[in-house]
Amino acid sequence: MQKLSTLCIVALVLISAVAVAPVAAEEHDATYQECEFPVTVEDATGEEITLEEPPDRVTTTSPSAAQIMWELDAQDQVVGVTRFATYLDGASERTDVSAQFGVNIEKVANTTPDLVLAPNTSAGNVEGLRSANLTVYHYAAATEIDDIREQTRVTGQLTGNCEAAAETNAWMDANVDAISEVTAEVDKQPGVMYSLGGQEGQDPFIVGGNTFVTSMLEAAGANNVAADEGTGYPQLSAEVILELDPEFLIVTEGGESIVESEPYASTTAGQEGNTITLQVNYLSQPAPRSVVFTTHNATEQLHPEVYSPDTYVPRSDITVISESEAEAQQETATPTPSEAQQETPTETADSVPGFGAIAALVAMLAAALVATRRR
Repeated sequence: MQKLSTLCIVALVLISAVAVAPVAAEEHDATYQECEFPVTVEDATGEEITLEEPPDRVTTTSPSAAQIMWELDAQDQVVGVTRFATYLDGASERTDVSAQFGVNIEKVANTTPDLVLAPNTSAGNVEGLRSANLTVYHYAAATEIDDIREQTRVTGQLTGNCEAAAETNAWMDANVDAISEVTAEVDKQPGVMYSLGGQEGQDPFIVGGNTFVTSMLEAAGANNVAADEGTGYPQLSAEVILELDPEFLIVTEGGESIVESEPYASTTAGQEGNTITLQVNYLSQPAPRSVVFTTHNATEQLHPEVYSPDTYVPRSDITVISESEAEAQQETATPTPSEAQQETPTETADSVPGFGAIAALVAMLAAALVATRRR
């Protein structure tokens, strides 16, 4: 009889645990705050930008801003772009607001934009655009992937695309994380250098530290040997380049011959013919697609022994949810004990999640009772 009492107690405890077990909340890659208007945001110049409603007409003064809008699937809101954004599907159908340097303020004004998105490369045009009574949001310089994430978030907030911005950032982050896992397996990060060239007779400009290009290369398991030689894009002498001695040179389409010219030809990269070819648009435009494609392409060429196409995380695998929905989901997923006790199943025991286990325990208890009585 004592054994039976013990069995009863155990069964009852298990039944209670199963009956009030919470249903797990659905997992998502990210949450986001729903867009609200009017919205006021401070830009890189300290100017407060206020929009009463989502802008129907947006003009971008740099291809990185255009790329962000396209990644948000908000290209229908874009009415003006610059010449180097025409690689984006449908961008050539928008008004080209380019000037020889920067943008043509009159062309921008003629697009009658509700909002002008002006990345750091357009800094010299911001004052003139505002003098033309245009609403301009000026981005700060993007020097690392975190900055690109913030620019994407703010662009979504200003244009009424908060969910798409969260999804885009989650897609970018998922791919950076996947690449980081792959490159964590390599024994050594090869030294790389990306030369932007320069005028004949002058030292070339080299991608240095505190740049989004260096941030992408580091994510791809590479060491920018020029990162400590200056921030931004310093000019480096032939002697310094030879001393840094990169193992790989980064080149863009059509620029592969640089490896044969001095001083690069005398480096390890030149002597061994080591180059990795990357897309120039993505190397020069701080935006989510640039990060994803550059990190994957660089990793595939630098670390083919560990990289696999399966490393890529497609956009279709990403799910996001609003903060209010996540909060409501969490509340319904974790009922209080009193709520659990008040619940009355309306279906058969076997058809209700959790109650199949209860039925099994009851059956075990009944069998034990029968066995005890027979003794």
